[in-house]
Amino acid sequence: MPDKTQQKTSPMEGTGAPAWHHMDAEAVITRLHTDSRHGLSTGEAAHRLQQQGPNTLETGRKVHWYTVLGRQFVDVLIFILLAAAAISVAVGEMSDAVTIMIIVVLNGVLGFVQEWKAERAIEALQRMLAPHCRVVRDGHEQDIDAKELVPGDMVMLEIGDRVPGDLRLLEALDLRLDESSLTGESESVGKGIDPVDKEAPLASRSSVAWMGTAVTNGRARGVVIATGMATEFGRIAQLTQTIGREATPLQRKLAVLGKQLGLFSITISVVVALTGWLLGKPLLEMFMTGVSLAVAVVPEGLPAVVTITLALGVRAMVRRRALLRRLQAAETLGAATVICTDKTGTLTQNEMTVTHIWLPSGELAVTGVGYDPKGRFEENGSQIDYGRRPDLLALLETGLRCNHARIVKDGRGWNEIGEPTEASLITAAYKAGLRPEEPPHAVSEFSFNSRRKRMTVIEHLPEAFMAHVKGAPEVILERCSRISDNAGEREMTETDRRTAGAVYQALAEQGLRTLALARRSLPQNIALDEEHIEQELTLLGIVGIIDPPHVEVPEAIRLADSAGIRVVMITGDAPATALSIARSIGLRAERAIIGPELEAMDDDRLRQILQQKVLFARTTPEHKMRIVSVLKKTGQVVAMTGDGVNDAPALKKADIGIAMGLRGTDVAKSASDMILTDDNFASIIGAVEEGRRQYDNIQKFVRYLLSSNMGEVLAIFINILLGGPLILLPVQILWMNLVTDGMTAVALGLEPAEKGIMQRPPRKAKEPILNREGILMILLLGGYIGAATLWLFHHYLAAGRGEAVLLAQTVAFTGIIVLEKMNVFNYRALRAPLKTIGFFSNPWVLLAWIFTIGLQVCAVYVPFLQRALHTTPLAWVDWGLIFVIALPIFVMAETYKWFRRHRMLRNNAAPLGINGQYGNRRSSDRI
Repeated sequence: MPDKTQQKTSPMEGTGAPAWHHMDAEAVITRLHTDSRHGLSTGEAAHRLQQQGPNTLETGRKVHWYTVLGRQFVDVLIFILLAAAAISVAVGEMSDAVTIMIIVVLNGVLGFVQEWKAERAIEALQRMLAPHCRVVRDGHEQDIDAKELVPGDMVMLEIGDRVPGDLRLLEALDLRLDESSLTGESESVGKGIDPVDKEAPLASRSSVAWMGTAVTNGRARGVVIATGMATEFGRIAQLTQTIGREATPLQRKLAVLGKQLGLFSITISVVVALTGWLLGKPLLEMFMTGVSLAVAVVPEGLPAVVTITLALGVRAMVRRRALLRRLQAAETLGAATVICTDKTGTLTQNEMTVTHIWLPSGELAVTGVGYDPKGRFEENGSQIDYGRRPDLLALLETGLRCNHARIVKDGRGWNEIGEPTEASLITAAYKAGLRPEEPPHAVSEFSFNSRRKRMTVIEHLPEAFMAHVKGAPEVILERCSRISDNAGEREMTETDRRTAGAVYQALAEQGLRTLALARRSLPQNIALDEEHIEQELTLLGIVGIIDPPHVEVPEAIRLADSAGIRVVMITGDAPATALSIARSIGLRAERAIIGPELEAMDDDRLRQILQQKVLFARTTPEHKMRIVSVLKKTGQVVAMTGDGVNDAPALKKADIGIAMGLRGTDVAKSASDMILTDDNFASIIGAVEEGRRQYDNIQKFVRYLLSSNMGEVLAIFINILLGGPLILLPVQILWMNLVTDGMTAVALGLEPAEKGIMQRPPRKAKEPILNREGILMILLLGGYIGAATLWLFHHYLAAGRGEAVLLAQTVAFTGIIVLEKMNVFNYRALRAPLKTIGFFSNPWVLLAWIFTIGLQVCAVYVPFLQRALHTTPLAWVDWGLIFVIALPIFVMAETYKWFRRHRMLRNNAAPLGINGQYGNRRSSDRI
């Protein structure tokens, strides 16, 4: 036979993508210049591979280590520190410049290490497409690397295979595919070879097998029509890549804070330098004072403290089964107001489970989840002894025999091999102690297809044949003439038929997939044709099957609701199934909006719909992305969860994308900010709590650092106006901001979550890190620090002991550090007195407090530190006076908190958490 593949080398000639699903098989073969029997020649396949490229998906540009490192330094606060270092070099203060650069580099390295570890962990999680596939080339079947697949290849499929490229089916025997990762449909989809309508939606193109989907039943042969980025998977991956990565809320807020601090530092420096010069101070001295103020205003340790806190949060997230790809992801999740979630594999197990069994003698519930055969049978809430129910055992035995699937246990638990619906019947049989015959009896079979809607397996028993039948209830019922109950078989009456019909319709309305099971005993000499066999059947019962929710999900939905977070289901599955799952998990959804309805709406109408109790079904990737976009435009902070390729564009568009680590596709993981290592929606709520804790603690140490810096600025500025010598030297300010303040700020970042953190609404997206109350606290506490330091300095200047200026500077330097260390206890809880959270609840703060005071002791008494920091030894009486002056800053703040707490308790409005929301008061009204 001539090799047709040598006639032309371009399989994709012409313009536009052909409607392969609409073309008949012969037209497809002709268009692709291939041969249905012999496939491509080896030479032609190599030529097409060179033309088309490898069969791989580009999940985004590869992230290089230097890119991850570089983005650690793109920050306003980092730019301010670099400017301060440059000024220090210009005025000859090399030690200050070196100190600043060390902190900048340390910040960058810490951020890089955490993010790079996350990238490497993601690579370890990736496992999506089968590495090999079976093709026909040169007239022979052979295994090849899936990357070498090209358009025109003939691919062979059987149970367990993953489709290596988009295929137009040429032969199909009882073929069913799991397309959940592409369409969101939880049930396997039947496939055939007949052309379908040109305008048929993706999920209805039954003549095409899509790349990345899995064969759950039957076998097939198909011709490759697209590979790599030209496949449907590739199209969605390309859509994902077109979406830019936006800054997180924390990044935006820190950028605003950095700009404000930068502007303030420049302004205060210029004003003070000019004021001092106009008052007759030397210009160089005033320039140095201006630099000191600039250094004092900017909390040099803030970028490093934020990075360290977020990095430590990464470890906390791992314990909650969440892997962060970006350090700011947890904080963003803590601010989420809406979680848009896929259903299949996220809210649900993605494991079909028999939950209801109707028998003519009564209805039973089946406990247990997924393919794990742990569970029992219950009637009216009470466990039954299945051994005393022959009608139940007969139904389960038929489900076990009329079956091609298997369930197996491996390191990850119980898994199915074959059609999920059939696997659910096997699991139900295992719960009653039934197992397949070993060795099995010889069988004959009439297979399931979309026309017959039933399957029959005939066991060749020694004394007779036994036909086991399962299928669509409406099809099986019309072929039944008898019915079996606990007392035995009897004639089926019209009442029985109506009852069975009402049962399966009621189960279907609940979103369950229904199957009727029947059997018939046959003589061994009967003709084995379906018309003779599949008549006069005995109805055994009807089973209801569903992909059940994770057991932790209902509680997670309740917690999300109490935290003021709305959960919106967006699925490719059927509306009835989606509503059923929503009801079972406590999700408030009164109606389902399907894809075509969504397409008919403009954005204003969609915005109105999103204010109602709705879910979305039969959606496409474009629908999901549009829903996320509209939610973001209304000011919501949106988290999106999912595991399939169909979820990837919306994952990237959302403020935070959350992919599934076990079942998630590479495309979904690459588009995400966070990956759940246990694929459980409930883990998201734990991660929300961790995110809120991190943001709370960021607020605490930002306020603490700025109140300390405010004290430094006021002390320096007022001292200039008073005409005194320099109260604090630049190197002393750096020591305070980087060494002593930095350590206690990091310890504040380790404060545990406060009570009620998940009983308050999410913070507003536009709420700044520093609200009115935060600024007031910074001014008041910073004012006391500045005033107390100034008093200490001038008190010792007036005393005139020894080297009066050096001693006064040392006392002021030590005094301001002790004042700041006392102040740290005010920020462990902004609302409640310290005793309510427990003085020892965060031992890291206590250790940091002791260590930093110890460092200051070294700064005063160790010779080389004395020279570097310009200090002189202090007497015991000096230390005593410093602590007496420092104590009121803690006592006054605690007294204020105590009175406020008791006043609020008297008004029956107990305070909540660090954001301080009392009752329904707005955040802007908090004092």
